[in-house]
Amino acid sequence: MKKSENTRRSFIKKTALGTVGLGVASSFSAESYGRIIGSNDRVRVGIVGFSNRGKSSLIPAFAQHSKELNFQFVAVSDIWNRRRDECLEYIKKDMKAGKIEAARNNEELYDRGDIDAVIISTADFQHALHAKQAVEAGCDVYCEKPFAESMEDNKAALKAIEASGKVIQIGSQRRSGQNYHAAHNFIKDGKFGDITMVEMTWNVNQPGRWRRPDLTSTIKKEDTDWDRYLLNRPKVAWDPRKYLEYRLFWPYSSGIPGQWMSHQIDTVHWFSGLDHPRSVSANGGVYVWKDGRKNADTMTAVFEYGPLDDESKGFQVVYSSRMHNSAGGTKEIYYSNGGTLNLDKNTVSSDGGLKKKHASAMGMKPNLLSDVKLADLIKVETGANTGVDNMTSAHMRNWMECVRARNIKTNAPVKVGYNHSIANLMTTTALHTGKKVTFDEINQEIITS
Repeated sequence: MKKSENTRRSFIKKTALGTVGLGVASSFSAESYGRIIGSNDRVRVGIVGFSNRGKSSLIPAFAQHSKELNFQFVAVSDIWNRRRDECLEYIKKDMKAGKIEAARNNEELYDRGDIDAVIISTADFQHALHAKQAVEAGCDVYCEKPFAESMEDNKAALKAIEASGKVIQIGSQRRSGQNYHAAHNFIKDGKFGDITMVEMTWNVNQPGRWRRPDLTSTIKKEDTDWDRYLLNRPKVAWDPRKYLEYRLFWPYSSGIPGQWMSHQIDTVHWFSGLDHPRSVSANGGVYVWKDGRKNADTMTAVFEYGPLDDESKGFQVVYSSRMHNSAGGTKEIYYSNGGTLNLDKNTVSSDGGLKKKHASAMGMKPNLLSDVKLADLIKVETGANTGVDNMTSAHMRNWMECVRARNIKTNAPVKVGYNHSIANLMTTTALHTGKKVTFDEINQEIITS
């Protein structure tokens, strides 16, 4: 049942402002809120899925701004009774945010009729469909990434969200990172030159990553709702590992592409202005952590970017990730003919740029960038790893400000999630098939050669 319109919701639908500045760069003062119609009305927020991510980052980030912007948690929806109880206790005791109520599922949550917005932090494959359900229930949405783990879900959610006019923020926190904005502006202003290659890594050495042995040994099927959990995935027998360790198993998660690569490949789309790769080749496997998982613990993908009708105007992205050796850490390095932009060090340098002795052979002039610190361009508070609290905080605030202002142009609108999902799914298809993958722009479908 869709929620009814009430007076308090009318303010959110009718209030209109022009453009909200970046959450990282500007914020409304208490005085300016007084000039906004309905600014004294509280925005009531539901928690869709009480996850570790929600507990450690999203809810604290929300709490940092909720009093000033007059937002309040009122309910949590989780199909596992334990998580519902834990959320009630957490909000009351640890967040000191008062009492909230519990719903056994999203239908119960939306049937309340008083939810204005939701924060979605459920299993990877559920994000798109849960976001679609939320906007169809009349709610604005903050939705964790990856956005979708199938093109069917990706397209359905995009269509519903764009038709709804609701405010949505995809959890691509780099889009609210000040260093990333400095890098983006430097490239878009033409100071860097054309991107010629990008190298990205995300390496850890964490045997227990995405494992939940204590929980999988105690959870019982009757404590949750397995059919609701599966949504449109194949109906299979109860499996606590697929419920709690879903990141290790396709089709519930793509693993590395959805969890880590989605953050990094999004910066390529942002900085280049391109929606998705032209082609992807990838390989990998479970080489070390042989614990029954299906998703790779090691992978490498090579992307081609550029206009589909002009292969000469493009660049390559090499992405690698391993879960059994952390050397190299998390890196994002952009190259042009003039030098390097390093988002691990937050610097632009002439490293690798075209020198005079080499330029003459091509009848060219030397092309060397000047050394620049991104901190000199904009105040830098974040690094390449998205776990930094102030980046998530800035991203959450940007969404909350846009909900207030009724500005659907958040830092990471729905097309951000749609496009990183295309890249993720192209990579996953290449991993699973061993074939080079392209994208059918007309039908919005992945094609294997």
